[in-house]
Amino acid sequence: MIPPPRSLTLAEALQSARETRALEIGSGILEQTPRLYRDHFGDRPAMLVADGNTYAAAGQRVVEAFRKAGHPLQDAFIFRAPDLYAEHRFVTELEAALQPHQAIPIAVGSGTINDLTKLASHRTGRPYLCVASAASMDGYTAFGASITYQGAKQTFLCPAPTAVLADLEVICAAPGLMNAWGYTDLLAKVTAGADWIVADALGIEPIDPPAWAIVQGRLREMVADPAGVAARNPEAVGRLVEGLMLGGFGMQSSRSSRPASGAEHQFSHLWDMQHHTHNGKTPSHGFKVGIGTLAVAALYEYLLAQPLDQLDAAACGRQWPDAETWCQRAREWLGEGELAAGAAKELRAKHSPPEALQAQMEQLRSLWPELREQLRAQLMPLATLREMLRTVGAPTAPEEIGITRERLRRSYWQAYCIRRRFTALDLAVRTGLLEAALDHIFGPAGVWPIDARG
Repeated sequence: MIPPPRSLTLAEALQSARETRALEIGSGILEQTPRLYRDHFGDRPAMLVADGNTYAAAGQRVVEAFRKAGHPLQDAFIFRAPDLYAEHRFVTELEAALQPHQAIPIAVGSGTINDLTKLASHRTGRPYLCVASAASMDGYTAFGASITYQGAKQTFLCPAPTAVLADLEVICAAPGLMNAWGYTDLLAKVTAGADWIVADALGIEPIDPPAWAIVQGRLREMVADPAGVAARNPEAVGRLVEGLMLGGFGMQSSRSSRPASGAEHQFSHLWDMQHHTHNGKTPSHGFKVGIGTLAVAALYEYLLAQPLDQLDAAACGRQWPDAETWCQRAREWLGEGELAAGAAKELRAKHSPPEALQAQMEQLRSLWPELREQLRAQLMPLATLREMLRTVGAPTAPEEIGITRERLRRSYWQAYCIRRRFTALDLAVRTGLLEAALDHIFGPAGVWPIDARG
């Protein structure tokens, strides 16, 4: 059952975090980094980790603050690779720089720098501190690092930072649309929450009340001002930063990404694993998740319009393919290779025998009236989500990130295959409604009509 609505303060949420002991958000606080560091690491030497851009944006000032405070400081480690991203070889590079000493790293940056430092610190047996340079994603305070390894995006288990400092002057000045990336990642918690409600109702993955309260309790407040985020208003950006940090705390609390990630993230992960680029660059995680959020919202709107309280559960069981048939379909959809092999593992893990699926669909039929109302209360209308994304400066059509409508339609089936987590995709597949939903979504009256583009 969905826990009763409860809004946690940031201090209350921090108490539920397993690793992060302090979070400071404010304007003009960058020079407070040495004091925050001493509070948690004492006199141990520090080592700043950055790339050229984040060093110029904030890192140099942090170094100067440590020198002014007389705190021991190793030479800064600056990633110089022009193609820097969260890839395993860069973790190895940072590990080698940390091995000769016991300095505590200070990650100055956003998603890439934070994830590389998080995993390298863990592997060299030490905690770390993070100085956020943009409100670009929710991974700052998340348990685990999302790293590309052997061609596939993987989550490596490792602790979140002990402390995080977010100077809103630095974050409001983040280049380009980085803060819009984070806004889309935060807005995705709307559909992620709906997916968790479905999984909970069907007895697949119960809602964790503390994690739910941390992520969902104040979500509407945190996403209420996309125009303010676009205008770099400190109050709006501050709420965005807080919402993203809460997402990480929810993941720390539950030791899972479930509180903050649903089917919308599966679209992004799929395109990552397919090495998708647009105009020679990899689209941001947030913008891929944003299109995924719209895709999932469109699917939910179709499903909520269906009389699932009249579902033929026996027919669903009779028509349900066995696990090997699903694996064969995955090879057809994804091609031969590592991606299809990984999908086969996920499909086998979440497969149900026909009789179990029939029982699950009978359960869905009986609880659908109540479940539908819970989902309607959780979700936002697709038109509202599109307008919020448009206002913050994020893409609202797949073509804007280089995904054709035909490819997006295929991506629904492909995304279903690559993760065992139960989401709206599984609900649509198990009820036998996904193909009909796609006919609607990409049909003349749908959100992305394939044959009416002119």
